[in-house]
Amino acid sequence: MPVERHVLVVFPHPDDESFGAAGAIALHTRAGVPVTYLCGTLGEMGRNMGKPFFATRETLPLVRERELYDACAVLGIDDLRQMGLRDKTIEFEDPQVLAARIAAVIEEIQPSLMITHYPGHGVHPDHNALGAAAIRATTLIAPERRPVIHAHAISANRVEVLGQPDVVLDLADVLDVKLAAIRAHRSQSEAMFAELEKEFNRDPAFRKRGTRNWRQEMYWTYPA
Repeated sequence: MPVERHVLVVFPHPDDESFGAAGAIALHTRAGVPVTYLCGTLGEMGRNMGKPFFATRETLPLVRERELYDACAVLGIDDLRQMGLRDKTIEFEDPQVLAARIAAVIEEIQPSLMITHYPGHGVHPDHNALGAAAIRATTLIAPERRPVIHAHAISANRVEVLGQPDVVLDLADVLDVKLAAIRAHRSQSEAMFAELEKEFNRDPAFRKRGTRNWRQEMYWTYPA
């Protein structure tokens, strides 16, 4: 993996950076590359409240914000910026305004790489909308200053439609960091890990397959 000048990560929810790109982020920060995370919302409309419950609808934004800071500390992200958008409504924001806000950050920090969701392949409307705005933002930047875009696609048909990924990262050296970052989002991951542990204990082969899946991240260069 080449050593970047600066990496900008643009995702809409706390935990998107950990579930989706923690491996890439950890590899960059371990190499001494500064990472700026532009997070769209506080995920306040999320349905997970911990297991057992320790958050309520009213406290969830505060809980998730704390978890976000904890995950960033695990990943070595020193520059976290919150956009203050409302969860599950990004698709209704003015895309030109969002793109301009992101472009201003690009102009400020001059990243050589941006990681965001691949529009149309993010599954969640917020993922697609903010990914599209981030990519649109690069068109507002002079061509010689535009970052390379590594787009994270999670749709079931991503390979069929987009072809094989351009970047496949082996996360063996940072798998512990990725899992720790995901666990930092306790309200969102605790129940998942409890269910996984049940399956792991029931089926050792499932544990092996699951571990193998965690050890890899795939990205598509945008435009293809």
